[in-house]
Amino acid sequence: MKGVILAGGLGTRLYPLTKVTNKHLLPVYDRPMIFYPLETLVKAGIRDIMVVTGGTSAGDFLRLLENGKDFGLEHLTYAYQEGEKGIAHALGLAEHFAGGEKLVVMLGDNIIEKDITKEVEIFQKQEKGARILLKEVDDPQRFGVAEIKDGRIIRIIEKPAEPPTRFAVTGIYMYDSQVFEFIKNLKPSSRGELEITDVNNRYIEKGEMTYGILEGWWTDAGTFNSLLRANILVAKKRGTK
Repeated sequence: MKGVILAGGLGTRLYPLTKVTNKHLLPVYDRPMIFYPLETLVKAGIRDIMVVTGGTSAGDFLRLLENGKDFGLEHLTYAYQEGEKGIAHALGLAEHFAGGEKLVVMLGDNIIEKDITKEVEIFQKQEKGARILLKEVDDPQRFGVAEIKDGRIIRIIEKPAEPPTRFAVTGIYMYDSQVFEFIKNLKPSSRGELEITDVNNRYIEKGEMTYGILEGWWTDAGTFNSLLRANILVAKKRGTK
């Protein structure tokens, strides 16, 4: 099982903080944002990890993370995404790195309270397909939302005006090697990007998508409000008043 952290994008919702650096290098309480998904994967027992980034600050990831030795890794792999082509496109750059193995994929601005070891172990035993982690939220309109029927996800709707449930798709995805064929056959969305929601819906159409409910709190850190929330949650977890 290998891990991929997607840390590209322009971070326009955090401008001007992101005018001179990548969003995932911004601080969340006492460490850079990218540390959190990296630590999550390592705690889940994943030791072979790729960071996909882009823009003008890509070299800063190498200077910061080096070969991953501070996280107990022998080696950390990097890939560079040119332009703004979407999350699914960024994941597609990891095909050679994956080498046919299953992947645990995290968005670089996802910060969680608990570890995901149990969910990774469940997916390891899953014969084929994908598994995503959901979380019940108060503002599902901001996210991809899972419509669930009889214990199965029947579709994922991106930022729905009238969400069918309050279960948001967190930025933690687990895929088998089919994911790269799905990505190759995607068509760009109205934003001109390859959407990860389209990948997930392809697995759903094949009846090969399972899900778990993420334990503890979860937040992204892609807006000023969610970045503030992430700082507060992490500070409380560290025991800071």
